[in-house]
Amino acid sequence: MMFPDFDPVALQIGPIAIRWYALAYIVGILLAWRYSIWRAQLPPQRVSRTQLDDLLFWVTVGIIIGGRLGQVLLWEPGRYLADPLEIVMMWKGGMAFHGGLIGVILAILLYARSQKVSPFAFSDVIAASTPIGLFLGRVANFVNGELVGRPADVPWAFIFPHVDMQPRHPSQLYQAALEGIVLFVFLHWMGRQQWVRERLGMITGLFLIGYAIARSVGEIFREPEVDLGAGSFLTWGQILSIPMFLFGLYLVMRKPRAKEGAK
Repeated sequence: MMFPDFDPVALQIGPIAIRWYALAYIVGILLAWRYSIWRAQLPPQRVSRTQLDDLLFWVTVGIIIGGRLGQVLLWEPGRYLADPLEIVMMWKGGMAFHGGLIGVILAILLYARSQKVSPFAFSDVIAASTPIGLFLGRVANFVNGELVGRPADVPWAFIFPHVDMQPRHPSQLYQAALEGIVLFVFLHWMGRQQWVRERLGMITGLFLIGYAIARSVGEIFREPEVDLGAGSFLTWGQILSIPMFLFGLYLVMRKPRAKEGAK
């Protein structure tokens, strides 16, 4: 089927145009924040509503700066080195999840240090809400007709005329389902278990593992953005997910400290 010709502008208010991708970020951050507040109220209550409200600003800055720099440094360094001014032209698109993740991690570390609280107390709450933003971001990718899938002959394949006339997997929707819906349901269910919430870093580790698996599966159907050569059996997105999986596995398997279980 032919890809629908969506208007790239989701909302126009006078001279101000809000694009779908920007709207996905705004709505995703707000919904994740509300969900995080609810999650933080479950025992053991390690962080307060006031702390989460303050952290919202730090995390938002981390997402924006980290996501943009991640796109520049991890995915398209040649393009941006050729035209450095394009780095600040965020309205043209270009945000990388792995860069945004690093930005959020740094924001949490800095804020947790200022509050004298374990970073995992915050990351366990934030990680559980992250799939909300991932889902909306992937839907926005589909609306924008970007990050298209590999050529396919399945009945639900789409033709993206701005790319070519080959039917392709709607990999953006696959990733929205895996990284968004499936991962959110899994983390929500695990977070309902008291013993999971009592283990500092457990939800964070489960998120890292879950995202790495979901991203790696989605990459099977997604057209590679970085050419690693004919001999490579992994995509760049899968390679970047390996350290996430390994660190997540460490957090899940590590023996909790005695004082952690007592909180």
